[in-house]
Amino acid sequence: MTLLSDEDLSAAFDHAARTYDALVAANPGYHAHLRRSVRRLGLPAPGKGLRILDLGCGTGASTAAIRSVLPAADITAADASAGMLAKAAAKRWAHDVRFVHAPAEHLTETGVHGPFDAVFAAYLFRNLTAPDAVLGTVRSLLRPGGRLAVHEYSLSGRRTDRAVWTLVCRGIVQPVATLLGDGPLYRHLWHSVVHFDTADRFAARIRRAGFDEVRGLPLPGWQTGITHTFVATRPADPR
Repeated sequence: MTLLSDEDLSAAFDHAARTYDALVAANPGYHAHLRRSVRRLGLPAPGKGLRILDLGCGTGASTAAIRSVLPAADITAADASAGMLAKAAAKRWAHDVRFVHAPAEHLTETGVHGPFDAVFAAYLFRNLTAPDAVLGTVRSLLRPGGRLAVHEYSLSGRRTDRAVWTLVCRGIVQPVATLLGDGPLYRHLWHSVVHFDTADRFAARIRRAGFDEVRGLPLPGWQTGITHTFVATRPADPR
């Protein structure tokens, strides 16, 4: 088994939803890194009057990061996994958070409509079969001047970073996940990262999708060179 996709991947996430929060909580800096990536959007706090799309929200960790940094923003959180989404929706939220069961490839068909002031996507794009098409959809959902932040495992290209990623996955994550009955998903995790764009290539992909001011910013700690925040802007419409 290598990479999962589409329905098989959603089913694996459905199954893993029950233990997902416990596993990510064991990752040092996981939630703090998400909040850092939200701050890198450069939006004014507390976010009053802003509409934000949390694309691929999972069990709501990214949603909580957005709410923490921008507590007054209106948030639409979407995910393809019904199990992960149910876990997210069951948590206690303040007002102005809406959850939508929607694959990233079919947002508008499921009632997700712009314009949004920002789109935040955490750990999503390496799982997509058509990332360029989704970037095009994201661009169309943003208002002119709207901001995109992608928080993603995207290796720097250095051999040492791939080695660290492999050591963490095979030495810690995969054995624990296998004991919990979710081995296929976390074997997919390793493969999805090593087969995904390097940071430079993903930044170039975002530029080709029509975004400006594209930057790939590393995250601190053991994930330096492994996880990046990619920030970009939808250009203003020509007059």
